Amino acid sequence: MPAQLDGKRVVILATHGFEQSELEVPLKKLKDAGAHVDVVSPEAGEIKGWDMKDWGWPVKVDKTLDQARADDYDAIVLPGGVMNPDHLRVNNDALELIRAFFDAGKTVAAVCHAPWLLIEAGIVKGRNVTSFNAIKTDVINAGGKWQDAPVVTDKGVITSRNPGDLDAFSAKIIEEIKEGKHARKAA
Repeated sequence: MPAQLDGKRVVILATHGFEQSELEVPLKKLKDAGAHVDVVSPEAGEIKGWDMKDWGWPVKVDKTLDQARADDYDAIVLPGGVMNPDHLRVNNDALELIRAFFDAGKTVAAVCHAPWLLIEAGIVKGRNVTSFNAIKTDVINAGGKWQDAPVVTDKGVITSRNPGDLDAFSAKIIEEIKEGKHARKAA
């Protein structure tokens, strides 16, 4: 694949308990497309994933949350799992970083349970989104227009349902970044 994203920079924000494939598949596909990708976490060192029904394996953290600035990147990707977004949605620094990407009109992508982070950051209301079906009611109660589709994009906010959607999710992230479709400004 040609390096479609040369010069583009992406943050994958995660902590312990991220769904293994939901971090690793976008990470690989974005790197294969030529993007520089930093795994960012509140913790330094390594974070451990969750692989479907048990603990997965560690992933190296490139930067801690306090070192990451939206101004330095083109997009943010939020993997799901249950534990990962549940821990991050009570972390004000994580929510501020997500909101900074959104406010700057940059691509914000969330899969599975990660739309919980979009809810906490105040991004879902009035927006077309999807998520893992278990949090459909949470999305609707936050004012989101929930859809059952592999990928839903609404003005630079990309959402997907589960690991089965990762190829489509990753392709849409690459497309949005490449085409600069993240020129939306928050109202």
